Amino acid sequence: MFPRGFRCASRNVGLKPSARDLTLFASDVDATAAAVFTRNHFPGAPIILGRETIKGGVLRAIIANSKVSNVATGLRGVEHARRMAAAAAAELGTSPDRVLVSSTGVIGVPLPIEKIEAGVVGMTADLQSDPLVGAEGIMTTDTHPKALSASVGNATITWVAKGSGMIEPNMATMLSYIFTDAAFDASTLDQLLRSAVATTFNRLSVDTDTSTSDTCAILANGLAGTVEASAFLAVLTAGCRRMTETLARDGEGAEHLVRVTVRGALNEGEAQVVAKSIVNSPLVKTMVHGADPNVGRLLMAVGKCFDCTIHPGSTDAWINGFQVVGHGERLPFDDAVVRETLSREVVDLTVELGVGSGDAVAYGCDLTKGYVDENASYYSS
Repeated sequence: MFPRGFRCASRNVGLKPSARDLTLFASDVDATAAAVFTRNHFPGAPIILGRETIKGGVLRAIIANSKVSNVATGLRGVEHARRMAAAAAAELGTSPDRVLVSSTGVIGVPLPIEKIEAGVVGMTADLQSDPLVGAEGIMTTDTHPKALSASVGNATITWVAKGSGMIEPNMATMLSYIFTDAAFDASTLDQLLRSAVATTFNRLSVDTDTSTSDTCAILANGLAGTVEASAFLAVLTAGCRRMTETLARDGEGAEHLVRVTVRGALNEGEAQVVAKSIVNSPLVKTMVHGADPNVGRLLMAVGKCFDCTIHPGSTDAWINGFQVVGHGERLPFDDAVVRETLSREVVDLTVELGVGSGDAVAYGCDLTKGYVDENASYYSS
């Protein structure tokens, strides 16, 4: 369920043959807001507009469509994004600068803005409290809608997200919207969001590719009153971590969630580099997919981090709790037992570098034929 004062609606407006392709999230009152966006040098038109919109620190609604991402569409694309915001604002009785716009889907295709403008009319009558309804309208190659909620003090936090491929955020994740009825000023909310994102969504990678449309926004309408910031941050971060794992597990074609923990790095930054190197390695990904305990692939992924402090003699590694490397050397282990653990849905890979106190966790998935099939015809499908 949504926090107090938030509702959503989604419907098919003709962008897809039949599935829901337009979602409207709305607050009953203006909400304090913060957001982070992709660092890709080819941002979509909604990102260009969103960076402008979020400067006001106040939102009433988010409107998002799937199927067409409105990327690489020039000035016309930005105008279409503005028209999308204006259409949602008219439907809700607010101003366009209170509406955040998102689009996701194929790159380089003009947004059918007339279908969106016509389709949003009457959506306020459909607004209701199930966030999964909103999640359905933003799905692309996702296999299921993604939403979760948690309580903190007298307030509620709800997360809604989409994403399966073109995922290695450098800010946040694909499309991820967070709603709360707690009360915060815009500056504090921005700090809380960035802190939570740093160790969760920014540690996620399905395929090393940073999307042109990544958006993570949080809206706080204050209807539950104030909440202690540190308690809120703890719950916010835990929910972002859970959503990160959900997104990784639903990576295109994925059969396994892969969690990589790096300990004992020189510092946290180097730990993150090594963890991402492991989770992004196609050879590590296929090792997991094939349940093949080839520890050489783990050592390779660590060793190619040339700018990090790596001492082979102090490097240890574990696969699902079974130590397979000690002091940089492969240890004897029961191949059949470790192979069996790699066939489980969740695979934990741990590396101890033994050169400092830096720790980091990265989240990803295995690489399967399903990923290739999905992306070999994505533009044409």
